[in-house]
Amino acid sequence: MLRTHNLGQLNKDLAGKEVILSAWVQYRRDHGSLIFLNLRDHYGLVQVKIDKEAYPEVFKEAEKLKHEWVIQVKGKVCLRPDSMVNKEMKLGEIEIEASELKILNSCETLPFEISEIKAGEANESLRLKYRFLDLRRDKLQELLKVKAKFLNHFRDYFTKLGFLEIQTPILANSSPEGARDFLVPSRLHPGKCYALPQAPQQFKQLLMVGGIDKYFQIAPCFRDEDPRQDRAYGEFYQLDMEMSFVEIDDIFKVMEPVMISATEKFSNKKLIGLNSDGSFKRLAWREALDNYGSDKPDLRYELKLVDVSEACTNSGFKVFDENLKNGGVVKAIVASDASKFTRKIIDTLTEVAKKKGAKGLAYLAIEKDNTSSSPVAKFLSKDKIKEISQVTGAKAGDIIFFASDSWRTACESLGAVRSELAKIFSLADNNLATWAWIVDFPMYDYSENEPGKIDFSHNPFSMPQGGLDDLENKDPLDVLAYQFDLVLNGFEISSGSIRNHRPEVMYKAFAIAGYSKAEVDEKFGAMIKAFSFGAPPHGGNAPGVDRLLMVLQDLNSIRDIYAFPKDGQGQDLMAQSPSSPTDKELKDLHIRLCT
Repeated sequence: MLRTHNLGQLNKDLAGKEVILSAWVQYRRDHGSLIFLNLRDHYGLVQVKIDKEAYPEVFKEAEKLKHEWVIQVKGKVCLRPDSMVNKEMKLGEIEIEASELKILNSCETLPFEISEIKAGEANESLRLKYRFLDLRRDKLQELLKVKAKFLNHFRDYFTKLGFLEIQTPILANSSPEGARDFLVPSRLHPGKCYALPQAPQQFKQLLMVGGIDKYFQIAPCFRDEDPRQDRAYGEFYQLDMEMSFVEIDDIFKVMEPVMISATEKFSNKKLIGLNSDGSFKRLAWREALDNYGSDKPDLRYELKLVDVSEACTNSGFKVFDENLKNGGVVKAIVASDASKFTRKIIDTLTEVAKKKGAKGLAYLAIEKDNTSSSPVAKFLSKDKIKEISQVTGAKAGDIIFFASDSWRTACESLGAVRSELAKIFSLADNNLATWAWIVDFPMYDYSENEPGKIDFSHNPFSMPQGGLDDLENKDPLDVLAYQFDLVLNGFEISSGSIRNHRPEVMYKAFAIAGYSKAEVDEKFGAMIKAFSFGAPPHGGNAPGVDRLLMVLQDLNSIRDIYAFPKDGQGQDLMAQSPSSPTDKELKDLHIRLCT
């Protein structure tokens, strides 16, 4: 028997009993005739005392021990004297008096110290290279426990509501989900490839056609897109769900309780901003951009954007006047205490705005009597400054930032400034949680890759509001979709929609985005054929569970909650992937590399 107890099973009620423990040596302290060990396993930490006089052979063996050696100890559970109780340890009231010790495995010199204090000194690349050591840290052990409970929280909830957990295929076909596919060459079908699913979208819709009324799974998804703070490279997991015979309100009623309970159970955040009936606020996409400059606004702080186009008409400032004449807008945002805004801060905000397409960032620091010494002030009359101040609600001592451009560029550039202001001045309270639904997304937008081309703005399988009639009679950019996002504290947690389940509507929707009927049949043949055999109205969404847990736990990076994450360049430094295939592997797959 390697152990009678794990360390989580020890307690003071076992005093006087003999136990066998197997664990890692976290520390060894020599005190002449006594050696003290801190033993650690997945469940806890306990002190072991080895007395040279009582057990000289055990003591001799213990002198060999170093950090992270794996040992087995047999001994008696003893209560520590009151003066020796360690209140910092969960098992600080007891210790093990060892009578036997066996070395199960030694450990090479560590590339970094695993203890919580010293682990932060090791850079991330080194820790990822030795991830199997990094995982021994208390922080990561606890996060993996939390993540397991987190996933079970959702599984239990949806199972109790009658949802069936069904696994959809991993080897699938390519789908326009907005990112690059990972392709898997087929050995059995030369020249053809599978695609790893960016999401189980088509399959879960086919489940609805197949009569599965309510489905869910913790689904692995694969997207070849650049990593960032809230997006791991290559693979992630989402809570995928779908229901038949539903409208948007039905989906919201299912999702809101589980998100509230997840917030309460897996964070210390206080929920704010709920409606009087406890439901989440809803913002139309245009309203969100107009007021916050983002379709995933952080609602923990106000700092709204204000349209000052009318107040800036005939302002005398050429940038404003010409833009307004060409159909643009002037948006503004007000921050308090202009004295805090150094040249460096203003330059930082200007660069942030430019990254979102703004040509610059004008500003007015409001002084008494509606005067200002800011550069823009020389172009504006005192009455114009007064009018702008009244519209924005700015008072003496405040500073107003302006974006003058097309509506969307003005909103998004000031939205980025809003977020940067919150970051610089700590406006977002991490003790708060604000949930909101963003609804009424546009069905189409201009393509990012092909200027002037119309493409889907969101999920291509969404039902357009107004159905076929709107697709045939409206400007595509004016067509709204029954699609929505769920946001928390400035992060997009989920996307979803009521699905397009009618073949004639789907063909038209894809035709507007430039897909021929043949292309639709080739890419989505199974689904569109299924829709011609009595498909029910259906819809759903798919919260990113990794990102949600990251936000609830206030983690700096989404990589913190993966057991084996990729680094910022998409590499697994531990397993050394991606790696070069052998000539035989390439030959079997009928592939020749072009370098």
